[in-house]
Amino acid sequence: MASSSPQSQQVAVTDLDLPQLSEVRRQLEEELSHLTNSFTQLKQAQAKFKACIDNVKEVRPENKNKTILVPLTNSLYVPGKLADPENVIVDVGTGYYVKKTRVQATKHYSAKVDYIKSNLDTLQDTIQKKQDNLNYLVQVMQMKLQAQATGKESK
Repeated sequence: MASSSPQSQQVAVTDLDLPQLSEVRRQLEEELSHLTNSFTQLKQAQAKFKACIDNVKEVRPENKNKTILVPLTNSLYVPGKLADPENVIVDVGTGYYVKKTRVQATKHYSAKVDYIKSNLDTLQDTIQKKQDNLNYLVQVMQMKLQAQATGKESK
């Protein structure tokens, strides 16, 4: 019985000609750029969650009824009083907010930081493999260019 799924064929990089190698190089560079951007965005998200942990630590019983600056946006803060130092409101995503104790909030944000760290580790391995592939490809291209130049000189 014939399989309906296409079989992938592997081709040795050394068997490709220079235009094909250039195309593979371009694709690898695009993938690396995308992966690097993703890595940067994950690092930024991780930093935000770490900042959230620090912010939760600042909500303490001794700060009850003290005037604080409440962030409405990244650049707009309004004065307010801390009425309930035992609970915080946590953004759990897609516009939903949940009331949590400080301990629960810290656990929530710590879990997010750990999850992102595992993704960063995996992504970093992938980036390193792609970079190694690109380096090998460039070496093959240089060898082929040298072989072409040497072949033309001997003619």
